[in-house]
Amino acid sequence: MKISNAFFEAAAGLSKQLLPSEYPEVAFSGKSNVGKSSLINKLVNRKALARTSATPGKTATINFYRVDGVRFVDLPGYGYAKVSQSERLRWSELMEGYFNGDRDLRLVVQLVDMRHAPSADDIDMIHYLQQTGFPYIVVLTKADKLNKTEYKKQMDYFNALQRLEQIPQVIPFSAVSGAGAPEILKVIEAACSDEE
Repeated sequence: MKISNAFFEAAAGLSKQLLPSEYPEVAFSGKSNVGKSSLINKLVNRKALARTSATPGKTATINFYRVDGVRFVDLPGYGYAKVSQSERLRWSELMEGYFNGDRDLRLVVQLVDMRHAPSADDIDMIHYLQQTGFPYIVVLTKADKLNKTEYKKQMDYFNALQRLEQIPQVIPFSAVSGAGAPEILKVIEAACSDEE
């Protein structure tokens, strides 16, 4: 998949602001600060299409990006404690509105920080995707922050978790080197092609 055109379309803070589903969609999900924006930027080969932030919980909207004939959907990060109850309710309404809407959702890219075991929220999200039947893969971010020994240890751990949880595919990714990006793009391309 070679991306020639990518641009920001819209941000939705409430489910009624969601764009109508007119293109095949690929949603990016993960906890705050896991590197969703960095992954999107690397996939489209742009430095700042998706805004990265040092502040966890900053992406409080669902952001839509048109990437050639596909739409990348950056979901707000979860699991950040310093959020008011009303903000949590808004987040929940927004996410339910997205996942329960009749959308052409072809793939969910679930991001997990490779340096740590998945959080309870990560596992909950994986179980939610399994129960709802949305196709998904798990991308392990920040792979470049591990030395060789740590990398092997974490890969062994995630390979065992993949078997245990019956996760379809696990791909390690580095926003620094771009390692893993071609494999992720290949999965996206296969998910979004209309050939059954």
